[in-house]
Amino acid sequence: MLPVLRVAEDREEHAVSAMRQRIANELNLSDDETAARLASDSQTIFANRIGWAVQYLKSAAAIRAVRRGVYQITERGSLLLKSQPPEITVRLLRQYPEFIEFEGKRSESGPSSALTPPQDETKATPEESLESSFQVLRDALGRELLELIKNGAPAAFERLVVDLLVAMGYGGSVEDAGKVVGKSGDGGIDGIIKQDKLGLDAIYVQAKRWKDSVGSPEIMKFSGSLTKRHANRGVFITTSTFTKDALEFVEAMPQKIVLIDGKQLASLMIEHDVGVSPMRVYTLKRLDQDYFDNL
Repeated sequence: MLPVLRVAEDREEHAVSAMRQRIANELNLSDDETAARLASDSQTIFANRIGWAVQYLKSAAAIRAVRRGVYQITERGSLLLKSQPPEITVRLLRQYPEFIEFEGKRSESGPSSALTPPQDETKATPEESLESSFQVLRDALGRELLELIKNGAPAAFERLVVDLLVAMGYGGSVEDAGKVVGKSGDGGIDGIIKQDKLGLDAIYVQAKRWKDSVGSPEIMKFSGSLTKRHANRGVFITTSTFTKDALEFVEAMPQKIVLIDGKQLASLMIEHDVGVSPMRVYTLKRLDQDYFDNL
């Protein structure tokens, strides 16, 4: 927040877009650093932090809105700068009753701690805190899914793989996919599934419900199976991981083989709602300034 207030210390009017550019230059931020986006891909992290810094300073009456997207420092903001704080934190802004009122209104909007203003220790914006909490819950769900898969029956794993591939758009339907996938014998499956709903091409599938990492020898065998069937596309799915040799071997192969490890398997299941269901949905909304401009 301090860089934002320093930009405005000349008492001139400053657009948020100009603030972002000036702060990026003063901090010597690279293009990659200013282009990095939130996990939701809704906004860049840099723009999100500048936006919340402006919101907090405005709520503390350190700056004021002159018009849409344009701000000017207030007398309070100038006095705050004269005190030469090493940084401006939420804790520092709590000396102002307007900011305390702002925090109170936000806390009344919902019980989730992820939606409260960022704490001094984390210095994260509400969106970053929310996405961080979301990722923690998603990772925990992924681990729980993998544990269930590893401890389940081989037939259940076969059905799970079929359901996932169909949910991703392969195989046409579960019934069609099940007719060509399901030659199991050791806890995995080996078979062919349609690449598209019309069955214009086929993908060879192998799945290993293993605890140990899958190495290059297994990938070599899989490649040999593709060659015998004159196939050039394959998917190798495991509940464990792939060794470095296996990953390097795939890169040098003539066939197109996609390797899906346990973590990716769980992630795909969550993404395509296979074995999981929504528990609660939060919809984040932002002010529609165009609506008010057209009133």
